[in-house]
Amino acid sequence: MCSSSGTRRDQARQLVRDLETRGSRAFPLFLQCLQETGQQSLAELLQNGVPVVHLQPATPTKVVRPVVRPLPITSPMDVGKQRREDVPFKPIPRPSTTPSPSPERESIRPRPQGRTRRDSIQGYKMDASPCGHCLIINNVEFDPQSELSNRRGSNIDSEKLERRFKTLNFIVEVKTNLKQRQIKHELSALSKKDHSRYDCCVVIMLSHGTEVSHNRFPGAVYGVDGQYVPVQHITNYLDGQRCPSLQGKPKLFFIQACGGGERDTGFEVSPDEVEPSFRGADDQTDAIPMSSSSDSLSTPDEPDARATLPTPSDILVSYSTFPGYVSWRDPKLGSWYVETMDLVLEENAAIDDLVTMLMMVNNEVSQNSAKGLYKQMPGSFNFLRKLLYFQTPT
Repeated sequence: MCSSSGTRRDQARQLVRDLETRGSRAFPLFLQCLQETGQQSLAELLQNGVPVVHLQPATPTKVVRPVVRPLPITSPMDVGKQRREDVPFKPIPRPSTTPSPSPERESIRPRPQGRTRRDSIQGYKMDASPCGHCLIINNVEFDPQSELSNRRGSNIDSEKLERRFKTLNFIVEVKTNLKQRQIKHELSALSKKDHSRYDCCVVIMLSHGTEVSHNRFPGAVYGVDGQYVPVQHITNYLDGQRCPSLQGKPKLFFIQACGGGERDTGFEVSPDEVEPSFRGADDQTDAIPMSSSSDSLSTPDEPDARATLPTPSDILVSYSTFPGYVSWRDPKLGSWYVETMDLVLEENAAIDDLVTMLMMVNNEVSQNSAKGLYKQMPGSFNFLRKLLYFQTPT
């Protein structure tokens, strides 16, 4: 508090100056302490030349306590009976749409208002011309040794999808009746293409299918030789490691094949819920003998898929049927899934995004009935980060 050098009087003066900076009551309180402890000479020395200050007791601050009033005793059953005016309504303030910048907000991009098709945050860039490659693998005629039936009506599916994706400005290539190794070769060739000029890539598989053990995407697609390729391997060909030129761009996979051998008979609902569409009595399935148990959701594959499912970005896999179940195909009209998807794309691609249109496909197909009894439920594994709008003719 005071300097260690100088005379005792100098030290006393320094002490007085220090005390005066501590408030108006600091010095008088210090003198009072010296007097009470018998150090009168020191107190007189310090007070030399300083006017005497008489201490007054500090005025205590009056504490104002709120008045606590007992709450009215109301039975829980009577709460709803209180009059509306008894409970004042205080609207919850909504955050401003243009908040002032703060350290926590400066690094956060504002949420885009509305739906902008070309917005880099909300929608994928889909304006390259051509938009990208579309590979269709159409397996119709199977080797007798495979014990797999020929897929009548699949050519109808292939022709519809070829026309549709050409209309959507894709470079479409159709490969027919491929064996397992040929499927892998075509996928590998697609992955080695330079997609830098393009915005998207599409793979469509039309074949028999089955359930297999998996840790990512369920199901497998058969070559005409009876050997299958797992769907998760199909998607791997276009991942960021094997195909860097597609990084950050949407990779779309459409699988028209059975996910297993289970036949869905549906469940009864109110007539107002759906308008069932009864298909032909000769509808066929793309099911084959299971490579794993056919108990659908009770198989070991389903818990594995849920426990280890990763989140690869910019991939969407659309299945014609729920994993474990058969997929129906009309020999004269093609498969339910492709027929419906082609119609939905024709009517809605100009205004709706892909995920919305696939939901329309799900709803339409779910209302069909094979032989007046069996049902089908398409679905998707969606890892897209943005909305996807196809190019459409003006």
